[in-house]
Amino acid sequence: MKRAGSMGLMEARGRKALAMSQISSVTVAWMSATGTATCASSTLCLIDTISGEVLEESRIATSPAAFERRFSGCEPMRIALEAGTHSPWISRLLEGRGYEVLVANARKLRLIYAEGKKTDRLDGENLAHLARLDPKLLSPLKHRGEAPQAHLALVRSREALVGARTKLVNHVRGSVKSFGARLPKCSAESFHKKVAGRLPEELLPALEPLLDTIASLSAQIREYDRRLETLAEELYPETQLLRQVPGVGMLTALVVVLTLEDPFRFDDGRAVDAYLGLVSGRDQSGDSDPQRRISKKGDRVLRRLLVGSAHYLLGPFGEDSDLKRHGEKIAERGGRIAKKRAEVAVARKL
Repeated sequence: MKRAGSMGLMEARGRKALAMSQISSVTVAWMSATGTATCASSTLCLIDTISGEVLEESRIATSPAAFERRFSGCEPMRIALEAGTHSPWISRLLEGRGYEVLVANARKLRLIYAEGKKTDRLDGENLAHLARLDPKLLSPLKHRGEAPQAHLALVRSREALVGARTKLVNHVRGSVKSFGARLPKCSAESFHKKVAGRLPEELLPALEPLLDTIASLSAQIREYDRRLETLAEELYPETQLLRQVPGVGMLTALVVVLTLEDPFRFDDGRAVDAYLGLVSGRDQSGDSDPQRRISKKGDRVLRRLLVGSAHYLLGPFGEDSDLKRHGEKIAERGGRIAKKRAEVAVARKL
């Protein structure tokens, strides 16, 4: 009886394993329509988990309605898609329908980016086979939620305005220098006021309209700052704790919270450093282990803000603290890039 019961249990386990292994694997690799700047359709490759046989290859419109129609009422699937512009909303939509979704990091898949013959159909099929064999091979990413993504869009829009203003300020200064004149040193916020009346007469028709544009950009940036300040106070109270750290302001604290989202997904602070590209790259082989620069992978905006905070803290206006003394000790070692090393070290501590 015991043997029969054991056999029955094994048969039941076998049926369960078979049922699970029959779950199909789908890959959706999005692509841009030829000749346009927007993604019009996506390539879909459906394979059988057991045999690896390709069951379907087709294209679907890259829109929420099309994805709803295609995947509504389907059996449980493992879906892999390449990280890109559309992968955040696609992954949220499919996960909301109960599918297992893997967002593949294509930069870590030499099978895709180093392939001599690269097409969307081959990319989709390769992703599907990798998802079938071992999801870890895809180096899957985890997209942030819809609300943090929308709030980060405010930060990035502000960054775009700041970048545009910086380019205009540099253009005005460069144009004036070419006429043998110089403009006074001042902040970007006050530039349009300080240089008014100091432009060479020959350049007034060319540069005066740009001063008006710079003034408009500064006003828009201040409006974004007010909105972000309100956002931080009302929805992200944890930013107040981060702002107690010397050198960390509202914008840096808010971007830290929005970018990391769930800090418990990191094992320790070093994992966060690596996530933000603040650790040195490595190319060790045998006895050779050369020292390399920081990888600069991850979120560029947050990395720049952290280094900027460290730069302020180590400057003449930085508040005296253990963190500042830590950076100054590194800078005192000397060397061509000692100060930069100190700023990166303090940015890691932040």
